[in-house]
Amino acid sequence: MAVTKTLTKSIPHVKSSKVEKWDLEMTYENDSEGDATYYKSVFSHTAVAADGDFTKAAKGSFNLAALTAMCPTSHWDTVFASQVDSVITNPPSTSVPDNDFAVPSS
Repeated sequence: MAVTKTLTKSIPHVKSSKVEKWDLEMTYENDSEGDATYYKSVFSHTAVAADGDFTKAAKGSFNLAALTAMCPTSHWDTVFASQVDSVITNPPSTSVPDNDFAVPSS
């Protein structure tokens, strides 16, 4: 299972030239679109400096690694793996209609 994680949104909330909060979004994709095993899920998180998630700084001082580090990726990894398992690897079985069944006469 080749999983790709991409930070797809990072919106800073700035006060006095320093970021106080980040709205972050990460997209997880399993395999390639069009493959039978393809699955996609989007996770979001709000990181807050006052909660100790990061140190206030100018928005330009945050790089991709710093923004990604604010995301709870280990939790998201577990959730995504569970989603893929329940949808792709072990999907629920579906019932099959028996159109030849005859109503009993008694």
